[in-house]
Amino acid sequence: MVDLRQILSQGKKRIGLFLGAGCPVSIRVNNQGKLDEEGDPLIPDVARLTKAVVNDLEAADRAVVDLLLPELGENPNIETILTRVRRLSQAIGAAQIHGLDGPGYETLAQKICEKIGGIVAAGLPDEANPFTELVSWIGGTNRDHPIEIFTPNYDLLLEEAFERSKLPYFDGFTGAHRPFFDPTSIRDGELPARWSRVWKIHGSLGWDIQDDAIVRTGSRDATELIYPDHLKYDQIARQPFSSLFERLRAFLTTPDSLLLCSGFSFFDAHITSVIDEALAANTHTAVIAFQFGDIDTASPACKVALRRPNLSVYTRDGAVIHGVPGKWQPGQPPSEEWVSIRRTFWQSGTAGAAGAFLLGDFAKFARFLGLSQASEFGTMAKEPDVSQEDYDVPASTDADVEGDAGAEQ
Repeated sequence: MVDLRQILSQGKKRIGLFLGAGCPVSIRVNNQGKLDEEGDPLIPDVARLTKAVVNDLEAADRAVVDLLLPELGENPNIETILTRVRRLSQAIGAAQIHGLDGPGYETLAQKICEKIGGIVAAGLPDEANPFTELVSWIGGTNRDHPIEIFTPNYDLLLEEAFERSKLPYFDGFTGAHRPFFDPTSIRDGELPARWSRVWKIHGSLGWDIQDDAIVRTGSRDATELIYPDHLKYDQIARQPFSSLFERLRAFLTTPDSLLLCSGFSFFDAHITSVIDEALAANTHTAVIAFQFGDIDTASPACKVALRRPNLSVYTRDGAVIHGVPGKWQPGQPPSEEWVSIRRTFWQSGTAGAAGAFLLGDFAKFARFLGLSQASEFGTMAKEPDVSQEDYDVPASTDADVEGDAGAEQ
């Protein structure tokens, strides 16, 4: 982690971020939209989003969805449901399934998207928050390569954070009056390194199809192009997403790249397969996946990490690093600086409780990024003082930050 902090502060390495649905969950707000640690998530995770959308449908529509659920496997989520509804809308025509014909399913898909849009349209809180801290870190270093951010999230939190900080970013659209999607500019990547790249690989609020072009409207009410896995079968609807996924693949197959994942569970098979295949093809790229829970609950990520040594998975109680699983066992820090840095990613154990790795929480991860530019880690981290008793394990057990392995991570 000391080596990672150095990499993050230098601006030399090609760095990408993959921000999943768990990131906005780390921001909790009260009924007035103000930050509140005891409040509800700013935007719910996929499971809660699924429940909220289905429960908010009219009774007749909810009954149709309930009939579809047994056909969708174990624990279907809103994305799975929406994909099935859209497939039916394209395939069955005048025939009926569960009481709806093709146009009926098309209308149901629009209603589901509107419900999703209403929930994920939450704005960024006015106070400093993990997204503003993330963007501050991005803009605080001169870089040889642009930061590339990949996200399946539909919300506009990243865009708001960049614009609030007056930092430039590019998302594949060009133009001012009605920006249109330009796949050629995604492939070329000729913009200056100070322009971050934001790739919304599952679509976004505000995207729409107008006059045979995909445009960014700027309106949160535009919800048609969110998770359009099978929205249309013509070229125009396939193009944005095929280009964006190709950009993820291109980043991962570029030598000496580092992708940091936060809030992503690896349950999304088509994203995981892209990462898996790219890591197999390019052993000179590394991925670090920070997971919120314990190692036993991170099985999809760990499964890939066990066969791809260039993917490391960090969880609260353990990790899989270079294909080797294990539980955390902090060793003796070689200097006081390491003690200060450790407070930014490790919560020391107390009597009867083990310590925990913190960066699976997006809020802690964003703070760690920001602190990589700070000189006074011990002051800014605001963690409890660490006594010598916390580090009684021999230094030789702290192998995860030693040598070339640590430099790669």
